[in-house]
Formats: sequence, C-alpha cells, structure tokens
Amino acid sequence: MPSDSRGNDRWFQHVAIIVSDMDRAYARLREHRVQHASPAPQRLPDWNPIAGGIRAFYFRDPDGHFLEVLWFPAGKGDPKWHRATDCLFLGIDHTAIVVGDTDSSLRFYRDLLGLTVAGESENYGPEQERLNNVFGVRLRITTLRAGAGPGIELLEYLTPRDGRPMPADVKANDLFHWQVTLAVSDAAAALDSVRRANGVIVTPAVAEMPDGRLGLLRGALVRDPDGHGLQLAEP
Repeated sequence: MPSDSRGNDRWFQHVAIIVSDMDRAYARLREHRVQHASPAPQRLPDWNPIAGGIRAFYFRDPDGHFLEVLWFPAGKGDPKWHRATDCLFLGIDHTAIVVGDTDSSLRFYRDLLGLTVAGESENYGPEQERLNNVFGVRLRITTLRAGAGPGIELLEYLTPRDGRPMPADVKANDLFHWQVTLAVSDAAAALDSVRRANGVIVTPAVAEMPDGRLGLLRGALVRDPDGHGLQLAEP
C-alpha cells in the first residue's frame, strides 16, 4: 500500500465497522497503537440532516488499508445497530470507495448490477476535512444496498479533484488490492452482463471455488469504472 495514499485517491477504500460507544472504541484502538488516518473521532455537524450527530474515525490496519469506526445516534443507521448489547464492535455496515464520477458508477452498480440507492448526502466543513485528512474536501456520498448484507458507499470528491487514479497494473495479489464480493444467482450471466457493458474483466471465465468453506461455489473477478475489484460469486 503506498505510504502516501490519500483519502481522495481513487484506489481508496475502507470498511466501516459500527461501534456501540465511540469513546471506548477509540480508547481500545489507542491502546493497540493503531496508525491514525484521522487526528481523532469527528462528530459530523447538525446542519447536515443526513449525517449530523454521526461520529467517525479513520485508521489503518497493519498492511496500510483504511478502516473506519462509526457510531450512529438515535434515528440514524440500520435499527439493528441500536439493539441493546454488551458488544463494542458490532459489525460491518458498508464499504466506501472513491469514484471519479458518481453517475458513471451508478450506471455500473445500480443499472447493471441491480443495487438500489439508499441514501445521498453532500458533506463538507472542518469536521469532514479532519475525518478524511483532505483539506478543502467537499464530498458527494451515495449509498447503495442490495436486499441483504453491507452496502457500498460511493465517495466522489467534488473538491479537491486531484485524487490519483488506480494504477493500471494492479493485480489481485498486491496488498493494494481490495475486492467486494457480490452474491449473484448466476455468475456466468453476471460476468456476461459486465462484458457486454464493456466492463473490465479480470477472470475471463467463471472459476469453480476450490474450497467451499466460505459458502461460495463459483465466481469471477471484474473491475468497476474506477478499477475497484468486484467478485461476482454464486453462494
């Protein structure tokens, strides 16, 4: 993972892990000396009706991948994140990816792959700058969901527009590589749909999964318009 990776580079991706208590979660991360990508947890401002009151913090895993811990106030987020529990880290809500153009990504994820737009927001201000560690940030955020499972959040940086593109030579065994697994009813048909739409095909044909312990039978790897990896797999 490039040491100078920034939040607006188009290879950026993170996994958002929901917590029941942000202060306790941040203390746990500090205890284990994680590498900060935000200076501290940020509370998004109340003027933003979609995101106001949400608390978030970015950090990195041992290989340099970005992760986020996220806390939802009452009335925001999936109701399951508000159930009474003794657990601190509750589960994965979504993965967020930087895209160059939201409309192009919607044609891929919504129109081609069938995901549904679940929410939209435009975020900016000093709290967002500190969270993303990008000065002058103005973000168009679009949340996509399927019938079940974590969502995919599209992050388009309206400003600044100097994010670097995904390297053309990225390979699936690079530490740089992320992939989102989408469960499909027919992997061959899904792969053919991406091929007909002139999508980037990594796996030329559907491959059988040699180990069924992940619950996947067969699948193929493709890339979205910005180069993010997607595994289309039959459960």
